[in-house]
Parts: sequence; C-alpha cells; structure tokens
Amino acid sequence: MTVDAAPAGPGVRTSSGARAGRLLIFTDAWAPQVNGVVRTLETLGRDLEALGCEVRYATPKGRLTVPLPTYPEIRLAMFPRRSLERMIDEFAPDAIHIATEGTIGLSARAICRARGLSFTTSFHTRFPEYVHARFPFVPKQFVYRILRWFHGPATAMMVATPSLKQELEANGFRNVRIWARGVDVAQFRPIPGASLPFPHPIWLYVGRIAVEKNIETFLKLDLPGTKVIIGDGPARSSLARAYPDARFLGPKSGEELVRHYAASDVFVFPSLTDTFGLVMLEALACGVPVAAFPVQGPIDVLGDAPIAALDCDLAQACLRALEIPRLAARAFAITRSWRNCTEQFLSNLPVRFPIREVEVESPTPDAVLSAAASPEPLRAVS
Repeated sequence: MTVDAAPAGPGVRTSSGARAGRLLIFTDAWAPQVNGVVRTLETLGRDLEALGCEVRYATPKGRLTVPLPTYPEIRLAMFPRRSLERMIDEFAPDAIHIATEGTIGLSARAICRARGLSFTTSFHTRFPEYVHARFPFVPKQFVYRILRWFHGPATAMMVATPSLKQELEANGFRNVRIWARGVDVAQFRPIPGASLPFPHPIWLYVGRIAVEKNIETFLKLDLPGTKVIIGDGPARSSLARAYPDARFLGPKSGEELVRHYAASDVFVFPSLTDTFGLVMLEALACGVPVAAFPVQGPIDVLGDAPIAALDCDLAQACLRALEIPRLAARAFAITRSWRNCTEQFLSNLPVRFPIREVEVESPTPDAVLSAAASPEPLRAVS
C-alpha cells in the first residue's frame, strides 16, 4: 500500500486522467442488515466513486458465517483472514478503513499490524452500553478497554459528532477525528400522495428493534393515531406481542422505505444511546419532523433547529412535532449534504486522494429560511 507523507487533505483535485485513489473498506455490517452503519458505508462508497475514487468492500457476504449471540440478524464471518489478505494483495489499496470491530475488522487489524500498513477506523456503536444492557454483570470500562486496544493503532478513529469525540477522549481514546453524517436528499424526498392504510397521525420508528433502542418507551405512549415500526431485531417478536395495536412492518429499503417515511406525520427517535441517528436526517429529508429525547445523538444532529421537538416527556415532543411545517424539515435536511461528509472522511485518511471536481447544488440561505418559515405542508395529512 502506498503511504503518502504529505499533509492529509480532502484530496488532490486533478484532471480526469489522474489515477483513481483506491480505498478498501472492511466491515462486518452489510446487507441484508438494515441499519445506519450499512447505509453510511454504502453512501460513502457511491459518493467517493462519483469523485473518481475506486472503492472496494470486504464484508461477510458470501462467507461462512455464524449468528452473533443474542443478535442472530448479525452474521459474523468465520476465519476470513486468508481471503482478506488476498484481497489486499490483488486490490493494492492506497488506504484501508476498518469500519467495525467484528471478526472481519479484527482480522483486517491483525493483517495491517503484521504488514506495517496504516489504517483508519470508525466508531459507530456504543458497545459498552449495549453489552451492559444485555449483560449487566459486564462493566462498561472493561468493554472500553477492549475498544481502546482495537482502535489504538489507527492513524485516525472517526466519530460522528464533537460531543462523542470529547466523550471518547475522556475515556482514553487517541487520534479521534470527526466524520459527520449526511443524507442523500435525491433519494430521501417528499412523495406527494404517499399514504399508509392506517389512521393518522402516523408515528414512525425506523431502525433496529433491540433493547438498547428504547423502543418500548415509544410504544407505551398514549398517542392518537397509529404507531408504525419498520425494521427487525431480537426484540421484535416480544414487542409485537406486547403491543398488538402497533404496526410492525418488518425491514424496508429503497423506494419502499422512502414512501413509508413520506407517508408518516412524525418520526419518533426514542434512543438514549445512539452515536448519531442517521434515520433522523432521512426522515427530515422526506419532510417528516422529528420527536426525540434531548440527549447526545438528537442534540448533535438537530441542535436547536425548529424542525424537531426535543423533550424529556416524549409524548409532549411527539405532539409538538405535529405542528412543525414539513417544508422546514426538508429545508434543514438539504443543508446536510453527503458531499461535505465525504470530503471530511477523505481528510482523515493518511494519504491524499486525487478527486474530480463535481458541482453540488446547494440551497441558498434565503431559500432555506423561506422554506423553514412556510406553513405549507408538503402533503395533506388525513
């Protein structure tokens, strides 16, 4: 692998004849999993290729796998090291990014350490809190110690928000850098006439259905209309039995997912532990305001913007979110483009990539303010 000692930057913008920079991403999270990590990595790859980079993924797909204990939807690759070594040899990447801490991530880390290859990592999941939620006898600091070992040799450990960066640094992590998240506003968009056959208001949750997501707090709320749950996970069947009035629709993706967002009235994000919450931006891009607790993820993503209702009383947050103009939600999402996030990712790599100049249409401040002030809904709410 080529190691460029030049200062890291968002890439060297050259003519179209320049050799494409090659990035190899190792991840244990991949389709058919439906979660923010998978969508983030897929979108990153598409955006990098639009900039002229060559991206390849090493994933569990096509490998011998076993289910993750307590989370069978996640499959862990068995003995992947030899095939990963071949992939590195054949692709000859200019940069390596290890996105997850599973068996593929551990094998990739071992290969890089053995060969003296530089690599970056990212921190997507609060494993100390998640492990403790499932196994209370496991101290959080024990898991943090393992994560410090895993991420320690990386030239950069990327996190989504400044507050998470500060928190991890306080827990002894080094070389922590920001890689924010964006949303594809061409894919996630309002769809006039989109509807679901349920009584309104429709309160939507999208994501993993697991104990750490705090979904039961949402399901317990006394709200008019219909609660709709999209996704899968170890808690789905038990919650569906306990709350028969809620609509558990299973995983959705692509245009079908977008239509479900667009047909909803409020997106409810009950998590207290998420590091970011990409689904909030997806909902906003579809013109759907957000209700959430005032905790790290929602505060970092939404701040004090008037497109979300953050309240310690989640029911009150939901009812307040109904009053938020849908155009304002869409306008906010447009300002969170993926292109800025992709260039931020590139700036964290230990090499400089040649990238193409690509025009990105951005809304003017006046256009955003005008949309935010408009009381017009993007679709009629029955």
